Amino acid sequence: MKYAFVFPGQGSQFVGMGKELADNFASAKEVFEEVNNALKQDLFKLMTEGPESELMLTANAQPALMAHSMAVVRVLEKEFGIKLKDKASYVAGHSLGEYSAACAAGVFSLEDTAKLLRIRGDAMQKAVPVGVGGMAAVLGMSFKDIDALVEACNDDHSLCVAANDNSDGQVVLSGHAAAIEKAVEIAAEFGAKRCVRLPVSAPFHSPLMQPAAEAMARAFMQVESHDAEIPLIANVLAAPITNHKEIIKHLIEQVTGTVRWRETVMYMKEQGITDIIELGAGKVLSGIVKRSDKEINTASVGSVAEIEELAKNL
Repeated sequence: MKYAFVFPGQGSQFVGMGKELADNFASAKEVFEEVNNALKQDLFKLMTEGPESELMLTANAQPALMAHSMAVVRVLEKEFGIKLKDKASYVAGHSLGEYSAACAAGVFSLEDTAKLLRIRGDAMQKAVPVGVGGMAAVLGMSFKDIDALVEACNDDHSLCVAANDNSDGQVVLSGHAAAIEKAVEIAAEFGAKRCVRLPVSAPFHSPLMQPAAEAMARAFMQVESHDAEIPLIANVLAAPITNHKEIIKHLIEQVTGTVRWRETVMYMKEQGITDIIELGAGKVLSGIVKRSDKEINTASVGSVAEIEELAKNL
């Protein structure tokens, strides 16, 4: 058995997240308290009680998802004596999940990771006025075939790019609202089964996010970082890195760059990974991994029962 641990991105948040962990494990409660203190906000109350509209805001959803993932990591470590660095060949995370992965690998402290994600969420929200940008999922087309569709949607006034290469047959486009609307209208002509707009408030992982990338470059200057204890597969590289300066460089690039998730999974497979374990909220990444490769074993671990089951198997 060869393990990789992965961390979910935005969209996996839900009201009630983390409550069961905090009720059952003091170590999980500590994580949520540390994040609250770092952000000077009762984020945990928002996670567990809502309102949903506020939890969905990028500036809240990003640190909330990281907090939930890191609570799972802390419980495994403190309650079950399982250190990720002893079990994992690699860590990776989808978009904001890459920050959770970096925190789990010891690159940033929990406090700094929470602060970085708050800045990232705020900066992404501010980079493009609401309504100007958007994203859409294209189903039934491969990444290599998406270029023609992207080209047909771009003109002098609006732009879209392939933002996420999630799995075979699932690519997410991001850019100006007009270009995204056009993609939804004409995708079928290019061979897509479906093209649906995503309920997001900004065009993530597109060049329109450049102001947010610049904000992150400044934010990283304020935090302490260390080389990763576990090789981190960077979204924009689909290859592992451990040097903390390299990790920061690629986290900045990731704000405007493509999330190469399908290639990340393929890389893990080529390196002999048998099990990809998703730590945190939801089961999105496990589903995406299975779409790319049915042979890899997957598990989503976010509840007390799932943590106990994982601890038993590890």
